[in-house]
Amino acid sequence: MIHNEALLRHFADLRDGDHHGARTRAEKEQVFEHTVTLLDPVARRVLRELNEDLLLGTGEIAATGFTRGPDGVAAVWTLTWPEQVEAGVGPVTIRAHYGSAFHHPHMSGATVGEWPLNVFTAEQAEAEVPTMRAIAASDLHNLVFQADYRIVPATTRG
Repeated sequence: MIHNEALLRHFADLRDGDHHGARTRAEKEQVFEHTVTLLDPVARRVLRELNEDLLLGTGEIAATGFTRGPDGVAAVWTLTWPEQVEAGVGPVTIRAHYGSAFHHPHMSGATVGEWPLNVFTAEQAEAEVPTMRAIAASDLHNLVFQADYRIVPATTRG
């Protein structure tokens, strides 16, 4: 299965002490920057699906692109919508990040944990769709618990 191939790439990085052949932090960050480029259309599509299906097209997608910060490098894609903003809870988030203390990159959401991120080709980025869908759905689920079901337009207007 494709997802198991991603896990095998992840474990091979740990075994071999590199990230897709990159050994230094600078080399690994270059690989990660390319990964962000590959993930961008996939993350946007996953958030668009959630927006259309559950938010009835009321949401707005934003992306940071590759960024540097004190904790490492990252890229963040968010989905905001009026009910979520009014409720004062965070957006649905897909985050690719390579923390300064990490061996290699991971993906997470605003409210959900870490997934290994070993994407080096467009095909591998596409294979992350199920993981990104799970992150986005889990984030929305957890945001409902922070506010209530009324932040999901398809629940109240659908």
